[in-house]
Amino acid sequence: MQFKLLAGAAALSLHTPLLLADDSASLQKLIEQVQKLEARSARQEAEINRLRTELSARPASAPQTQQEPVSSPQTGSFDQSTQTPASIPAADPATVSQSATGPLDAPGLQPLNLPGLGQTGTTTAATAFNPALSVILDGVYYHDDRQGGVSDRLAESLGFGAGTSEGHAHGGELKQGFNLRETELAFSASVDPYLDALAILAVGEEGLEVEEAYGRTRSLPWGLQLKFGRFFSDIGYMNRQHPHQWDFVDQALPYQLLFGGSLRETGLQLSWLPAWPFYARFGVEALQGENNGVASYLGPDEDHPAFSDKAGPRLFTAFAKFSPDLGYSHALQAGVFGGRALKHQEFQPGATDDEALDGDSWFAGTDWVYKYDDPRAFGQGDITLQGEYIYRRKDLRVVDSTDLARLGLGHEAAQDGLYVQGVYGFAPRWTTGLRFDTAGLINQVNETGPGEQSLASIQRYTANLTWNPTEFSRLRLQYNIGRLPLDGSKESFNQVYLQYQFSLGAHGAHAF
Repeated sequence: MQFKLLAGAAALSLHTPLLLADDSASLQKLIEQVQKLEARSARQEAEINRLRTELSARPASAPQTQQEPVSSPQTGSFDQSTQTPASIPAADPATVSQSATGPLDAPGLQPLNLPGLGQTGTTTAATAFNPALSVILDGVYYHDDRQGGVSDRLAESLGFGAGTSEGHAHGGELKQGFNLRETELAFSASVDPYLDALAILAVGEEGLEVEEAYGRTRSLPWGLQLKFGRFFSDIGYMNRQHPHQWDFVDQALPYQLLFGGSLRETGLQLSWLPAWPFYARFGVEALQGENNGVASYLGPDEDHPAFSDKAGPRLFTAFAKFSPDLGYSHALQAGVFGGRALKHQEFQPGATDDEALDGDSWFAGTDWVYKYDDPRAFGQGDITLQGEYIYRRKDLRVVDSTDLARLGLGHEAAQDGLYVQGVYGFAPRWTTGLRFDTAGLINQVNETGPGEQSLASIQRYTANLTWNPTEFSRLRLQYNIGRLPLDGSKESFNQVYLQYQFSLGAHGAHAF
């Protein structure tokens, strides 16, 4: 042990001078590096001072440095490859402000500040030419046990005289077999901060028809709204629905027989949505008056000069709808409506020829709808119950007949119709529906000469099964059975429908 301590002391004494020499060399090297950095820093500081002096000696900045934001590529209005900064025109402050937040719009897209119409948005170049566009395909396989003539027999047997239309007011009757009922092309967009616009074109075997085309204000004061153009009237509940919105393939009998389909007219509608603690909406409509069921207008011509002339609007309607607050899952809406036509003209079969009748008409009704929204997905457990009643009266007079003794005789007709229906979602994406509809509970014709004539009524029962794979497609099977009066007795009829519907593109949500 003593030997090891002696050996270590001897080794330390030998290396100590070498360690001191190395430390001195490293210190000298660090001192030299610090001196070099200080010299470099001094040179850079001198250069900065020189540049500052030179910059302060120059005149104020040139104008082009201030216009660079206007000509930046973000605005899209300046091509740097073809223009020089000197050629840039003086910038409008408003334009410069807008260019900092978005693309430039043409001056015509800037709305005027119209007092009372409000400001609900701004039309931009990105949306001005981009309306929502959708296409609805509707095909039906149809079969009945009356050689496809059930619709004709409905009108002929009851004397409603409005004609019937399986599926739509203009869609024509369904034929036995496969039918492409109609194809709807829908366009909708906000025109500007004041107006929305919608146009729906129906393409069928009869050609192309403008089904609806109207404008609607967005923010009139006091809850008012104005709609103008061609549209389905807001009377009732089913009237304003398009065929692809129906819960059944065909329309309910009151609409088929009393309105000839739906009340669709050209005119003006003013509605009021008051700020009440529950939903209420009131409206009046001034319409041209061309509906076959309640406002048929033929006008005088060479063959029938006896018809009187009457300029439009000839049909005026009013409606009111109420909906109390029943919570999140329940909804109830009740409505009343009515209308009066200043002119109604039609032909009725006479003893030897059709007679021309001229006069006026009016109608009234009520509609009720209840909906339950089950929390389960894809409509399972949802329930919809609805019903409507419509009464129509026509006060006419014979103005043309081959039997001169009948000229001037009065012809009064009072008829009605109602339907009730329910739809239940018994499984995800699957619904089943039941419907009872009737027409002619009141079906009386009172002529001045022969006296009052009471006609029979018709009843129909319907059941269907619907599968909605998605919100854009639908398959439906429906069966109708009913009894209608014909030649003094009632005959039964059966109808079977197999329907498909496809929706392509953006289609707005339907109203309640």
